Amino acid sequence: MIPLLWAMLLWAAPAHAVTVAVVAPPRSTPEWTETLSRLHGELLSVGFDVRMVRLLEDLGPGGADSRSWVEELATEGEIDAVINIVGDVVPVAVDIWVIEQSPPHLEVSRVAREPDTRNASARLAIRAVEVLRSTFLENDMARRRRDDEPGGNPTPDEPRGPPAHRESLGVELGVAALTSLDGVGPVLMPIVQLEGKARPWLVVHAALAGLGSRASVATTAGQARVAQQYGVLGAGYHLRSDERAWPFVTLAAGALRTSVEGEAETPRVGHTVDEWSFLLDGGLGLGLRLPERYTLALTAHVQVAEPYVAVHFVDAIVATSGHPNLALTLTVGAWP
Repeated sequence: MIPLLWAMLLWAAPAHAVTVAVVAPPRSTPEWTETLSRLHGELLSVGFDVRMVRLLEDLGPGGADSRSWVEELATEGEIDAVINIVGDVVPVAVDIWVIEQSPPHLEVSRVAREPDTRNASARLAIRAVEVLRSTFLENDMARRRRDDEPGGNPTPDEPRGPPAHRESLGVELGVAALTSLDGVGPVLMPIVQLEGKARPWLVVHAALAGLGSRASVATTAGQARVAQQYGVLGAGYHLRSDERAWPFVTLAAGALRTSVEGEAETPRVGHTVDEWSFLLDGGLGLGLRLPERYTLALTAHVQVAEPYVAVHFVDAIVATSGHPNLALTLTVGAWP
């Protein structure tokens, strides 16, 4: 199981990392520091490699010499774009410089800060990264059109921007603790989850959990071992998804498989039963953005199964599962 988890994490890694230089001023204010932090986090969250560059004293941010020092950075190589915050004490805009190698030239776009909006620094960072990604995409499409024209020459070694789906699909791996409210559990099992962002606040997911430990139910008449696996499809609503930490709620539906192996004292006979049930899952969780392109999520679930499973000894019900079950999942996600 462990090699499989590592393989899925490696599969989620981007094939080509785009390097973005973020220009830090020689002197900083709380507003500048917050904007730099927001930019750094947003760039990492979508898979960019980030390099912090200190601005020289004699070059004012956004001044006339901006193009010259961006060109100097471009000649050093290994940088695909430069982001420069414009302003004196309070950031007023962000300049996004994209370095094109073929033909060599610079493209600049400016995103203005919206001072009267809530979380202005966060919104500025998000909009700047969106402009950067859209510029990469437009340039990539233009190169493809040139390559498709008669006489066009492909440029496989030319750095390309991240595809439009760079942050649209993620893989989460972790562990789930599952227990019922009536005598079954707790058990631990690995969980694998695929997530897709339909919107920054709307995430659809598919999850599979199983192959974990088994719960034991024992009485004087015998004992039973209970194993459970489940798979669900659902969606989650993420609040404040532009923050480093964000709460979310989920709702999903799927199937629960419960296997019960009974062992009875003679002369009674134990039985083995497999039961499939419809499963409804509701969750409440907290997400945390980690360095690079990783996230951490802790989610509490309530699961209801229909039909639920009852464990019988002779004519007495001694435990039930899915009526309801409680689960706690801890997962680490990778977003290519």
